[in-house]
Amino acid sequence: MKSHTEYLWFNTQKRRELVNITDTIERIVHSSGISEGFCLVSAMHITAGVFVNDEEDGLKSDIWEWLESLAPYRQDYRHHLT
Repeated sequence: MKSHTEYLWFNTQKRRELVNITDTIERIVHSSGISEGFCLVSAMHITAGVFVNDEEDGLKSDIWEWLESLAPYRQDYRHHLT
């Protein structure tokens, strides 16, 4: 069974960002030479995530609202003290 592994790093400029990596993943899959199978994309950091969805402004707004309701931005979280 063929396999290919590649690690990506992203430097962001804001506290929270959505980074569209579709073109990057398509390029990696194409350059791997593997024509069938599956592609696993995962975040290797606790504060990062991978969403598979449309690149649509309303959806991105919904994601920001959901994240803010889940973990509102504030300075007084106890983990900031460690």
